[in-house]
Amino acid sequence: MKILGIESSCDETGIAIYDTEKGLLAHTLYSQIKRHAQYGGVVPELASRDHIRKILPLIDTCLQQAEILPQALDGIAYTYAPGLIGALMIGAGVAKSLSLAWNIPTIPVHHMEGHLLAPFLENPQPEFPFVALLVSGGHTQLYEVKAIGDYTLLGDTLDDAAGEAFDKTAKIMGLPYPGGKYLAELATQGTARFKLPLPLLNKDSLDFSFSGLKTATRLLIERETPSAYADIAASFEAIMIKTLCHKALLALQKTGHAHLVISGGVSANQNLRANLTQLSQNHGFKVFYPRLEFCTDNGAMIALVGALKFKEDQTRSLEIEVKARTEMKCLNPYATQTLQTQ
Repeated sequence: MKILGIESSCDETGIAIYDTEKGLLAHTLYSQIKRHAQYGGVVPELASRDHIRKILPLIDTCLQQAEILPQALDGIAYTYAPGLIGALMIGAGVAKSLSLAWNIPTIPVHHMEGHLLAPFLENPQPEFPFVALLVSGGHTQLYEVKAIGDYTLLGDTLDDAAGEAFDKTAKIMGLPYPGGKYLAELATQGTARFKLPLPLLNKDSLDFSFSGLKTATRLLIERETPSAYADIAASFEAIMIKTLCHKALLALQKTGHAHLVISGGVSANQNLRANLTQLSQNHGFKVFYPRLEFCTDNGAMIALVGALKFKEDQTRSLEIEVKARTEMKCLNPYATQTLQTQ
């Protein structure tokens, strides 16, 4: 079974084709970072226009890379939530149109479920049950995953997400957009010598809160000179990583599981990966990540989840229903549990 995946929730147009027998056949991605950089953030109208311009050429490119014709596809998966409404409507509209033209069903996919299952694009794959840490610009969540489709939310952010805190702090420093990766790069040049608050670490809770850390860092930036920015970045990143590692370990201890999945844009942070690897060696658990190109938004994760949801959630309806925010819906228990990697 071959599924075309379409991701258009924000400022990346991601297209991929996933084969349940052969794994990932092809994937393409267009990023709008340069277009939005001059505004210091994503402009929804411009994002939608770029999706319109790029989505069909990228689908053609993906079909060529996979060396298949549209007639070989069994379904089209698309991101229906969460995200920018206009951007989501472009992806959903194209999916529905091609569904009608090619006479194949569509499968709506929740963006965060794509991130949660992205490590299954790799080899080796995590074993059930496991704990998943989803950490991105809009989400910081911990889930207990007993099977594909069986998810229990263990902890959520009470305010800013980790990636959001990274980006906002970088913006205060005057770093380029998107700031998170530039702050991480700056941190490699500094020493974590500043004392910053530890968010919710003294409580037996799996929730996150980064607004206090962000505010304390802002006040520190205002008090210090730019010569101290590298040390401030290193101090901020160190507290962020310590928090994520502490909560992830606590979730493993509470559930008794021995496998940890981490995914989302912030999971590309090399210091976070190094710290979690060391933590896993010290405490006897295994940690799994998607490759770097699949940490951020991409079509491969949507195609993958579409293949898993094909039996239970396919539709030929042309109605377009997208949502800016919604909880992650679970799959039914009979969803496929065997996945192929490339």
